[in-house]
Amino acid sequence: MAGTLPHAVFVETDVDGQGGCAAYAAELPGCASFASTDDEAARAMPARVANFLRWLREHGESASELPGDNWYEVERAPAREGGRLRASFSLDELAPSDEEWATWLRWMELAREELADAIDATNSVPEPVLERIAAQDTALADHLGAAAARQSADPVDGLYAARDRLTAALEAAGPGGELVRRAIRLGIADDLRAAEQLRGTER
Repeated sequence: MAGTLPHAVFVETDVDGQGGCAAYAAELPGCASFASTDDEAARAMPARVANFLRWLREHGESASELPGDNWYEVERAPAREGGRLRASFSLDELAPSDEEWATWLRWMELAREELADAIDATNSVPEPVLERIAAQDTALADHLGAAAARQSADPVDGLYAARDRLTAALEAAGPGGELVRRAIRLGIADDLRAAEQLRGTER
C-alpha cells in the first residue's frame, strides 16, 4: 500500500550559498530534489524518485520500484563547514560494494552524457550554471586529493576539465576511498540538475 514503506532522506542546507536546500534519496545515489526550503525539497522526493527510476530504465539500467511514498528525514547537515565541502552524512563514510561502485559510476557517466546533450542542444548556456558545476566537481576532486588541473578561460572547456578530473580522482580512489559515496552522489545530482535547468525538464 502506498505510503506504508518508509525510505530515508538526507537533507543538506545552504547547498548554493544562498540558503537553498537539497533532499537526497539514500537508496538512490544521485537522486535529489532542490528547493528553497527543506520541507519543499523533502515533499518533492516521491515524484523525484519516480522520474529518476524512469530515467535509469530509459538508459537500460535495472531500476526496481520503491513502493510507498513515506520519505522521511534521517540526517541533516550544512553543505559546507568552514567554507569547504564536508562529509555530511554518516552513510557517506561507508565503502560501497564493488557492484554498487560499478553501477554508480555508470550512473554518473549517464548523468554527464545527459548534461553534454543539454549543452549541445542549447544555443546559449548560462555561464553561472557551468561555473557552478565546475566548482562543485573541482571541490569534490580536491576533497579526494586529486592533482591540480590547469584552468580554462572557456566555461564549457572548464566544466569538462573539472568533470574529467573528478572522474579520474574517483577511479584512483576506488570503492574503498574516503567519502567516495558523497562525491558520486553529488556528481550525479548536480549534472542532472544542470541538464534540467537547460532543458526545462525534470529527471
